[in-house]
Amino acid sequence: MAAPALVALAHGSRDPRSAATVKALVAEVRALRPDLKVEAAFLELSKPSFQTVVDRLVKAGHEEIVVVPLLLSNAYHAKVDVPGAVAEASERHPGVQVRASAILGLEPCFLEVLDLRLRAALRDARVRELDALVLAAAGSSDPLANQAVARLARQWGAHHKLPVSAAFASSAPPATGEAVRAFRAEGRRHIAVASLFLAPGFLPDRAAELALEAGAVAVSDPLGAHPELARTILARYAVGAVELVPV
Repeated sequence: MAAPALVALAHGSRDPRSAATVKALVAEVRALRPDLKVEAAFLELSKPSFQTVVDRLVKAGHEEIVVVPLLLSNAYHAKVDVPGAVAEASERHPGVQVRASAILGLEPCFLEVLDLRLRAALRDARVRELDALVLAAAGSSDPLANQAVARLARQWGAHHKLPVSAAFASSAPPATGEAVRAFRAEGRRHIAVASLFLAPGFLPDRAAELALEAGAVAVSDPLGAHPELARTILARYAVGAVELVPV
């Protein structure tokens, strides 16, 4: 029996760089597991849509599908949009098992990817020393999601032995510019910002703009297509695939 298909489900964006990055990440997943059927899909704004991908997989004969939400926080999209899309797909295709795994989330190993992206930004800016860090994320109306970002920020700062602040592009304070200005008010002048976003788009661009206006010396690119993220997607898939097995 064939292994369940894997659908990597992203939110989607009007910015074409976002979809391109998601598809590059899915290519990393395929490179690690060429034996699996792996597809990228989007909830909205980008193509292909989730329902289109599911229809295509079912037509090709797949009876089991594991959906891995490419979401970093367990907030509205994870709690409402993804379950709704999975339920709709199940209703459209009775007899086909469609199950969502846990979200991509915030793994400690992602800090290695953040460091990689930030080192590249520091090289480009010709910055050799830092005295503060800001971890910029999307932000959510769900306080638990924001607290998860803050915990990761503290872990990151402890690793580098530098003060760190979590900042958010929407829905929660502080904004990246506010976080940078707060450090500058303490007399710190070499403040770098790491982008805890999966892919480029309006929110990471706005977060970077505000940070640089406030005096940040460098802002990293989002996490992007990296093998560490691809391995995490496969780990989520593996748990979801086991859950499809009847007890």
